[in-house]
Amino acid sequence: MAVTALYAHVPFCAQKCRYCDFDSRSFAPCELGAALDAYFEQLYARLDAFGKAGALDQIRTVYVGGGTPSLAGERLVELARRIRAWCAPVEFTCEANPESLTAELAAALAKVGVTRVSLGVQTLDNTELTAIGRIHDADRALAAIATVKDAGLDVSCDLMCGLPGQTAASWKRTLEGVLAAAPHHVSVYPLTLEEGTPLYRVACRDESLEPDEDFQAACMDTARGRLGAAGYHPYEVASYALDGHECAHNIAYWTGRGYLGLGRSAAGMLDAEDFDRLAGLFPGVTSRGDAHRVRLVQRDDDATAFEAEYLSQREAAAEDLMLACRMTRGVGPDLLVRAACVIPTGELSAACDRALELGLATWVPDGVEGYAARIAPKDVIAGRAHARLVPTHLGWLDGNVLFELFWGLA
Repeated sequence: MAVTALYAHVPFCAQKCRYCDFDSRSFAPCELGAALDAYFEQLYARLDAFGKAGALDQIRTVYVGGGTPSLAGERLVELARRIRAWCAPVEFTCEANPESLTAELAAALAKVGVTRVSLGVQTLDNTELTAIGRIHDADRALAAIATVKDAGLDVSCDLMCGLPGQTAASWKRTLEGVLAAAPHHVSVYPLTLEEGTPLYRVACRDESLEPDEDFQAACMDTARGRLGAAGYHPYEVASYALDGHECAHNIAYWTGRGYLGLGRSAAGMLDAEDFDRLAGLFPGVTSRGDAHRVRLVQRDDDATAFEAEYLSQREAAAEDLMLACRMTRGVGPDLLVRAACVIPTGELSAACDRALELGLATWVPDGVEGYAARIAPKDVIAGRAHARLVPTHLGWLDGNVLFELFWGLA
């Protein structure tokens, strides 16, 4: 599992959204600059430590998320410049919010090698934006899409369904407005009320604010149909892209690639060999003989405190199977064969059969002409047949049931 992806976390926002439980901080304008300066100096130091250890040599994708990275302005440009000094990623994404993305910042990011901007649009209905605590309006969101494209960068838009006050008509208007702006990539997420957030507390008093799952499913269906008709293909449960514009960084997460995390709350995942090689960069975390992978989360600003989760080879295989079910391509024969090395074949076959019985998945040919539609999972697992187990429409809408089938094999 080569380390091919790098994530950097910028935990600062002008104002925290009412639904958000991510690690982020807000400061008064007079304090923000000093806080950002101090934090970015620690990011630079962490980056250099990884670079000097040779951990960035094979990085192919970079993603700077938050929080609101665009709030950092020139500091974000400098971070991108320093990352590029250590590696040559083919895809480099920075998250941004419409209110803090300027034409000057977009041009500067493009100049230092950023290739992609992911915009938090969420909705084009101003009443809905206010309800969830966003501080931009629809016009600013559409202007930001144009700004990114004018800078020569790919642009992705995040959208949310099931928002307070949202209707089928307002959702369709959002989709039509975003499509008219012609981004390269669109992600569609159902709103989840996370415990402890302001929106969760309000919904505890007013049940009408709780997202309606049937309405969210209908919105997801509408999005899939409208985006598909406009040339955006679904390649993951929440992700749509024009051909050639899929997010390679997120695909690395979903296909079990190794990745590194920079900054507070940033997560990384290493195989045991890579962790042993880089263990000195994770103080307080010890190696464990039965671990096949180690997932690490930085818990402070200056990289002195980490949490570690150790995955056995069987747990890693089950996780790979579960994550593959997020992808339109599903679970390929190679992954099934690898999983069968550590998961009893009978249990693995039973999980595949159960997915078919529930209508959550189906077998499709894996590039083999004349393939028979009916196949026994044991034949794929044994390498005697070439097929992929892919999610059906129901498996896409009710993915948690499908995911649990395979994570249950851990």
